[in-house]
Amino acid sequence: MSYLIPSEFVTKMVDAGESKIFMSTRDTLIRAYMAGAILALAAVFAVSITVQTNSPIFGAILFPVGFCMLYLLGFDLLTGVFVLTPLAWLDKRAGVTLSGILRNWGLVFLGNFLGALTVAFMMSVVFTYGFSVEADAVGKKLAGIGEARTLGYAKYGIAGWFTIFIRGMLCNWMVSTGVVGAMISTSVSGKVIAMWMPIMLFFGMTFEHSVVNMFLFPSGLIMGGNFSIMDYFVWNEIPTVLGNLVGGLAFTGLTLYSTHVKTAPKRSFN
Repeated sequence: MSYLIPSEFVTKMVDAGESKIFMSTRDTLIRAYMAGAILALAAVFAVSITVQTNSPIFGAILFPVGFCMLYLLGFDLLTGVFVLTPLAWLDKRAGVTLSGILRNWGLVFLGNFLGALTVAFMMSVVFTYGFSVEADAVGKKLAGIGEARTLGYAKYGIAGWFTIFIRGMLCNWMVSTGVVGAMISTSVSGKVIAMWMPIMLFFGMTFEHSVVNMFLFPSGLIMGGNFSIMDYFVWNEIPTVLGNLVGGLAFTGLTLYSTHVKTAPKRSFN
Protein backbone atom coordinates (compact mmCIF):
# COMPACT_ATOMS: atom_id res chain seq x y z
CA MET A 1 0.00 0.00 0.00
CA SER A 2 1.16 3.55 -0.69
CA TYR A 3 -0.13 4.76 2.70
CA LEU A 4 1.87 4.21 5.87
CA ILE A 5 0.04 3.90 9.18
CA PRO A 6 0.91 6.50 11.87
CA SER A 7 3.19 4.22 13.90
CA GLU A 8 5.24 3.63 10.73
CA PHE A 9 5.57 7.23 9.55
CA VAL A 10 6.27 8.58 13.05
CA THR A 11 9.16 6.13 13.33
CA LYS A 12 10.36 7.53 10.01
CA MET A 13 10.18 11.01 11.54
CA VAL A 14 12.47 9.94 14.40
CA ASP A 15 14.86 8.24 11.97
CA ALA A 16 14.96 11.37 9.81
CA GLY A 17 15.68 13.57 12.83
CA GLU A 18 18.56 11.33 13.86
CA SER A 19 20.10 11.33 10.39
CA LYS A 20 19.96 15.12 10.15
CA ILE A 21 21.80 15.56 13.45
CA PHE A 22 24.71 13.43 12.22
CA MET A 23 24.79 14.86 8.70
CA SER A 24 28.04 16.57 7.67
CA THR A 25 28.28 20.35 7.81
CA ARG A 26 28.75 20.46 4.03
CA ASP A 27 25.62 18.45 3.25
CA THR A 28 23.52 20.26 5.85
CA LEU A 29 24.42 23.66 4.41
CA ILE A 30 23.88 22.62 0.78
CA ARG A 31 20.48 21.10 1.49
CA ALA A 32 19.40 24.08 3.60
CA TYR A 33 20.66 26.58 1.00
CA MET A 34 18.68 24.93 -1.78
CA ALA A 35 15.57 24.67 0.39
CA GLY A 36 15.71 28.39 1.19
CA ALA A 37 16.24 29.28 -2.46
CA ILE A 38 13.41 27.12 -3.81
CA LEU A 39 10.96 28.30 -1.14
CA ALA A 40 11.90 31.90 -1.94
CA LEU A 41 11.13 31.31 -5.62
CA ALA A 42 7.78 29.86 -4.63
CA ALA A 43 7.08 32.92 -2.48
CA VAL A 44 7.79 35.38 -5.30
CA PHE A 45 5.74 33.18 -7.62
CA ALA A 46 2.79 33.40 -5.22
CA VAL A 47 3.16 37.17 -4.79
CA SER A 48 3.36 37.59 -8.57
CA ILE A 49 0.14 35.61 -9.02
CA THR A 50 -1.55 37.72 -6.33
CA VAL A 51 -0.52 40.92 -8.14
CA GLN A 52 -1.65 39.60 -11.52
CA THR A 53 -5.04 38.33 -10.34
CA ASN A 54 -5.63 40.75 -7.46
CA SER A 55 -6.74 37.67 -5.52
CA PRO A 56 -4.43 36.26 -2.79
CA ILE A 57 -6.22 32.90 -2.79
CA PHE A 58 -4.69 31.97 -6.16
CA GLY A 59 -1.21 32.63 -4.79
CA ALA A 60 -1.99 30.43 -1.79
CA ILE A 61 -3.30 27.61 -3.97
CA LEU A 62 -0.11 27.52 -6.06
CA PHE A 63 2.56 28.37 -3.46
CA PRO A 64 2.92 24.72 -2.24
CA VAL A 65 4.63 23.80 -5.53
CA GLY A 66 7.92 25.07 -4.04
CA PHE A 67 7.51 23.16 -0.79
CA CYS A 68 6.75 19.95 -2.65
CA MET A 69 9.78 20.35 -4.92
CA LEU A 70 12.25 20.95 -2.12
CA TYR A 71 11.06 18.01 0.01
CA LEU A 72 10.93 15.61 -2.92
CA LEU A 73 14.57 16.59 -3.58
CA GLY A 74 15.54 15.92 0.05
CA PHE A 75 16.33 19.51 1.08
CA ASP A 76 15.78 20.87 4.59
CA LEU A 77 13.87 23.81 6.06
CA LEU A 78 14.40 25.19 9.55
CA THR A 79 10.72 24.61 10.29
CA GLY A 80 11.14 20.91 9.52
CA VAL A 81 14.26 20.24 11.58
CA PHE A 82 12.67 22.11 14.51
CA VAL A 83 10.20 19.22 14.69
CA LEU A 84 12.23 16.18 13.62
CA THR A 85 15.56 16.47 15.43
CA PRO A 86 14.20 16.76 19.02
CA LEU A 87 12.28 13.51 18.50
CA ALA A 88 15.58 11.62 18.11
CA TRP A 89 16.71 13.03 21.47
CA LEU A 90 13.40 12.15 23.14
CA ASP A 91 13.73 8.63 21.72
CA LYS A 92 17.19 8.38 23.34
CA ARG A 93 18.93 7.55 20.07
CA ALA A 94 22.62 6.82 20.61
CA GLY A 95 24.89 9.85 20.37
CA VAL A 96 22.07 12.38 19.99
CA THR A 97 22.73 15.43 22.18
CA LEU A 98 21.15 18.84 22.65
CA SER A 99 24.33 20.45 21.33
CA GLY A 100 24.03 18.35 18.17
CA ILE A 101 20.44 19.51 17.72
CA LEU A 102 21.40 23.16 18.20
CA ARG A 103 24.29 22.76 15.74
CA ASN A 104 21.85 21.40 13.13
CA TRP A 105 19.40 24.25 13.72
CA GLY A 106 22.15 26.85 13.38
CA LEU A 107 23.47 25.40 10.13
CA VAL A 108 20.01 25.03 8.61
CA PHE A 109 19.11 28.61 9.60
CA LEU A 110 22.29 29.87 7.94
CA GLY A 111 21.78 27.81 4.79
CA ASN A 112 18.10 28.78 4.46
CA PHE A 113 18.94 32.45 4.96
CA LEU A 114 21.73 32.46 2.36
CA GLY A 115 19.54 30.66 -0.18
CA ALA A 116 16.61 33.03 0.35
CA LEU A 117 18.93 36.06 0.24
CA THR A 118 20.41 34.89 -3.07
CA VAL A 119 16.96 34.70 -4.65
CA ALA A 120 15.98 38.06 -3.11
CA PHE A 121 18.95 39.69 -4.87
CA MET A 122 18.40 37.87 -8.16
CA MET A 123 14.71 38.73 -8.29
CA SER A 124 15.48 42.35 -7.40
CA VAL A 125 17.66 42.50 -10.51
CA VAL A 126 14.74 41.11 -12.52
CA PHE A 127 12.23 43.57 -11.03
CA THR A 128 14.42 46.60 -11.78
CA TYR A 129 16.33 45.59 -14.94
CA GLY A 130 19.57 45.52 -13.00
CA PHE A 131 18.58 48.44 -10.71
CA SER A 132 18.27 50.77 -13.71
CA VAL A 133 14.56 51.52 -13.25
CA GLU A 134 12.00 51.62 -10.43
CA ALA A 135 10.70 48.33 -9.12
CA ASP A 136 7.77 46.83 -10.99
CA ALA A 137 4.39 46.06 -9.41
CA VAL A 138 5.63 42.86 -7.76
CA GLY A 139 8.66 44.63 -6.30
CA LYS A 140 6.44 47.37 -4.88
CA LYS A 141 4.13 44.73 -3.43
CA LEU A 142 7.09 43.11 -1.65
CA ALA A 143 8.13 46.48 -0.21
CA GLY A 144 4.60 46.96 1.09
CA ILE A 145 4.53 43.49 2.66
CA GLY A 146 7.78 44.24 4.47
CA GLU A 147 6.41 47.43 5.98
CA ALA A 148 3.03 46.00 6.92
CA ARG A 149 4.48 42.94 8.63
CA THR A 150 7.12 44.76 10.67
CA LEU A 151 5.97 48.30 11.46
CA GLY A 152 2.38 47.08 11.31
CA TYR A 153 3.11 44.85 14.30
CA ALA A 154 5.49 47.27 16.04
CA LYS A 155 2.78 49.89 16.60
CA TYR A 156 1.03 47.44 18.93
CA GLY A 157 4.14 46.90 21.06
CA ILE A 158 4.33 43.64 23.02
CA ALA A 159 0.84 42.69 21.82
CA GLY A 160 2.08 42.90 18.23
CA TRP A 161 5.16 40.81 19.05
CA PHE A 162 2.97 38.19 20.73
CA THR A 163 0.66 38.18 17.70
CA ILE A 164 3.58 37.35 15.40
CA PHE A 165 4.64 34.58 17.81
CA ILE A 166 1.16 33.02 17.69
CA ARG A 167 1.04 33.33 13.90
CA GLY A 168 4.42 31.59 13.81
CA MET A 169 3.06 28.77 15.99
CA LEU A 170 0.05 28.29 13.74
CA CYS A 171 2.28 28.39 10.68
CA ASN A 172 4.56 25.55 11.73
CA TRP A 173 1.66 23.49 12.97
CA MET A 174 0.62 23.38 9.32
CA VAL A 175 4.09 23.36 7.74
CA SER A 176 5.31 20.50 9.94
CA THR A 177 2.12 18.64 9.03
CA GLY A 178 3.27 19.09 5.45
CA VAL A 179 6.68 17.64 6.39
CA VAL A 180 4.90 14.63 7.87
CA GLY A 181 2.78 14.46 4.72
CA ALA A 182 5.93 13.71 2.72
CA MET A 183 6.40 10.59 4.87
CA ILE A 184 2.90 9.10 4.95
CA SER A 185 2.95 7.88 1.37
CA THR A 186 5.41 5.94 -0.77
CA SER A 187 4.08 7.41 -4.05
CA VAL A 188 4.99 10.82 -5.43
CA SER A 189 1.37 11.78 -6.01
CA GLY A 190 0.41 10.78 -2.49
CA LYS A 191 3.25 12.79 -1.00
CA VAL A 192 2.37 15.87 -3.06
CA ILE A 193 -1.30 15.80 -2.11
CA ALA A 194 -0.50 15.31 1.58
CA MET A 195 2.00 18.18 1.52
CA TRP A 196 -0.15 20.52 -0.56
CA MET A 197 -3.14 20.80 1.78
CA PRO A 198 -1.55 22.19 4.97
CA ILE A 199 0.90 24.41 3.07
CA MET A 200 -1.93 26.01 1.11
CA LEU A 201 -3.74 26.63 4.39
CA PHE A 202 -0.77 28.34 6.09
CA PHE A 203 -0.05 30.60 3.11
CA GLY A 204 -3.69 31.47 2.56
CA MET A 205 -4.05 32.45 6.22
CA THR A 206 -0.84 34.56 5.98
CA PHE A 207 0.75 32.88 8.97
CA GLU A 208 4.41 33.71 9.62
CA HIS A 209 7.04 31.32 8.21
CA SER A 210 10.64 32.07 9.19
CA VAL A 211 12.17 30.90 5.89
CA VAL A 212 9.61 32.58 3.63
CA ASN A 213 10.29 35.76 5.60
CA MET A 214 14.02 35.37 4.94
CA PHE A 215 13.10 36.20 1.34
CA LEU A 216 10.18 38.59 1.75
CA PHE A 217 11.84 41.09 4.06
CA PRO A 218 15.34 41.38 2.55
CA SER A 219 13.60 41.66 -0.83
CA GLY A 220 11.27 44.31 0.57
CA LEU A 221 14.24 46.29 1.88
CA ILE A 222 16.03 46.12 -1.47
CA MET A 223 12.83 47.27 -3.18
CA GLY A 224 12.71 50.40 -1.00
CA GLY A 225 10.47 49.32 1.88
CA ASN A 226 10.33 51.90 4.68
CA PHE A 227 11.61 49.69 7.50
CA SER A 228 15.03 48.73 8.85
CA ILE A 229 16.99 45.51 9.24
CA MET A 230 16.46 45.82 13.00
CA ASP A 231 12.70 46.16 12.44
CA TYR A 232 12.81 42.95 10.41
CA PHE A 233 14.60 40.93 13.09
CA VAL A 234 12.87 42.34 16.19
CA TRP A 235 9.36 42.69 14.77
CA ASN A 236 9.25 39.61 12.60
CA GLU A 237 12.09 37.09 12.25
CA ILE A 238 12.85 36.49 15.95
CA PRO A 239 9.25 36.01 17.17
CA THR A 240 8.47 34.02 14.01
CA VAL A 241 11.38 31.62 14.58
CA LEU A 242 10.37 31.12 18.22
CA GLY A 243 6.72 30.61 17.26
CA ASN A 244 7.68 28.13 14.52
CA LEU A 245 9.74 26.15 17.03
CA VAL A 246 7.04 25.99 19.70
CA GLY A 247 4.13 25.39 17.32
CA GLY A 248 5.78 22.65 15.30
CA LEU A 249 6.93 20.74 18.36
CA ALA A 250 3.80 21.20 20.46
CA PHE A 251 1.15 20.54 17.83
CA THR A 252 2.88 18.07 15.51
CA GLY A 253 6.10 16.48 16.75
CA LEU A 254 5.29 15.80 20.38
CA THR A 255 1.65 14.89 19.83
CA LEU A 256 2.41 12.32 17.12
CA TYR A 257 5.38 10.90 19.03
CA SER A 258 3.55 10.63 22.34
CA THR A 259 0.56 8.76 20.97
CA HIS A 260 2.05 6.70 18.13
CA VAL A 261 5.50 5.77 19.51
CA LYS A 262 5.15 6.14 23.28
CA THR A 263 1.61 4.89 23.43
CA ALA A 264 -0.25 4.55 26.72
CA PRO A 265 -1.08 1.04 28.01
CA LYS A 266 -4.29 -0.37 26.56
CA ARG A 267 -7.14 -0.85 28.99
CA SER A 268 -8.54 -4.31 29.55
CA PHE A 269 -12.33 -4.63 29.49
CA ASN A 270 -12.37 -8.22 30.75
